[in-house]
Amino acid sequence: MVHNKNKLAVAVLLAAGLASTSVLAAEVPAGTQLAEVQKVVKGNGAEPATLDPHKIEGHPESNIARDLFEGLVIQNGQGDILPGVAEKWEVNGDNTVFTFHLRKDAKWSNGDTVTAGDFVFGWQRAVDPATASPYAWYVEYTSMANASDIIAGKKPASELGVKAIDDHTLEVTLSKPVPYFIRMLAHTTMVPAHKATIEAHGDKWTSPENFVGNGAFKLKDWVVNERIVLERNTNYWDNAKTVINEVTYLPIESQNSELARYKAGEVDLTNEIAIEHFKTLQKEIPNEVKVTGQIGTYYYQFNTQKAPFDDIRVRKALSLSIDRDIIVDKVMGQGQIAAYNFTPDITAGFTPETPQWAGMTQEQRNEMAKKLLEEAGFGPGKPLSFELLYNTSENHKKVALAISSMWKKNLGVNVDLVNQEWKTYLETKKNGQFSVARAGWIGDYNEASTMLDLLTSAHGNNDGKYSNAEYDKLLSDSKAIVDENERASYYNKAEKILARDMPVAPIYQYVTARLVKPYVGGYPTANPEDMVYSKDLYIIAH
Repeated sequence: MVHNKNKLAVAVLLAAGLASTSVLAAEVPAGTQLAEVQKVVKGNGAEPATLDPHKIEGHPESNIARDLFEGLVIQNGQGDILPGVAEKWEVNGDNTVFTFHLRKDAKWSNGDTVTAGDFVFGWQRAVDPATASPYAWYVEYTSMANASDIIAGKKPASELGVKAIDDHTLEVTLSKPVPYFIRMLAHTTMVPAHKATIEAHGDKWTSPENFVGNGAFKLKDWVVNERIVLERNTNYWDNAKTVINEVTYLPIESQNSELARYKAGEVDLTNEIAIEHFKTLQKEIPNEVKVTGQIGTYYYQFNTQKAPFDDIRVRKALSLSIDRDIIVDKVMGQGQIAAYNFTPDITAGFTPETPQWAGMTQEQRNEMAKKLLEEAGFGPGKPLSFELLYNTSENHKKVALAISSMWKKNLGVNVDLVNQEWKTYLETKKNGQFSVARAGWIGDYNEASTMLDLLTSAHGNNDGKYSNAEYDKLLSDSKAIVDENERASYYNKAEKILARDMPVAPIYQYVTARLVKPYVGGYPTANPEDMVYSKDLYIIAH
């Protein structure tokens, strides 16, 4: 991760296309003896809802898409931006027109050349209302010309501010400068798409027999709720530096089941670590427990369109009465940090100002919460009752049990816990069929707007439907500000509005905690967005 004081200079270098053209693939130290079989098995949490990169929205899907597709830029193990399909780029004087020069040896898994037109098609597809991409908003937030009007159905997708000058030159026009635009291009929404394959097979194009991607791996096998197997894409432009030949993703929602399979040698990298086993594992196999900071916040989301959660007093009371120290120290205990702001402390270029209520004792917060709830009309004679939704996971359940117990003890609130499997949970939230829901947001790029934009009125993932015009304007205006310190002042004003309105209750700042076998080389230990590319890994003889 780039230090704050150097980030602006690095951003300028990247925008000017002066980044190094060397790509860190699997860098095997001299003298390392590699295993004869180069296969890796990863726990992946849940069954992916889709592998179409322009229709995915969750971590289980993105983890796999990162292996199957490659955008203009990628990241290294520290989260720094590196050239991907684009080997270099330039930007005009006012930072609104970017010209990318694509590698001539970049190919699709079927041998076709990756062209600028493939990016044009992919990005137009992402914003086209007909695609119904849950991440269309992401392209809009890059400020790509006409994206907003296309998403709103006012203009055709063909008018998006991207065009192919020739097969290997892509020009992108922004409606206004976005200082961190290059960083945003590492996201899986910004990958190209193979037009002929999609047109020939429709929704079935991501089936193994039809699949065409441009990443280091291609889809070999997909057994729903059992496994997804990827094999090496020998047409990948950097294939010579890839060591792993096969990657298997296992959809294991139970952390305890995942741990059992890890101990049995069936899993090489887990998705998570079961809370109750973490400290024991740290003592028994400390070199296999990997914990890194992450740009992400675990929070509870209020449905602000549904009574009584349309009342600030109710939302604030519930948030205040959560003892975050107990959650991070006793329930989680993996290095998580109590969250009082929505933006994590690890975010580059921004240090959030701590809100006033964070300095109170928990007893003081509980007293304030009781008064707020009484003002809203709830008390011993009329207890607040509601359902708390979470997606299937032992860790989520433990947090939900702890917090519902706090609410009962401190406020007399009655909570029914409702758990749903990943795909159903996403649909339930999207349709607004919840009162309070467990939620988590992992940054799509390393900048505060990746968190704060989530709560703007028009954001595609603002499932709680929070809307505040002043907040929206702050985030919109901030995008034109190049100076980091000035931009940070806008972000702090936005955080103060969130502390006042409490549309979400931040609970803790994420860390990535997983088990990694000692024979897995190349695992990134400092990527704040948890971007793990299988092409960077290798298996050591063991």
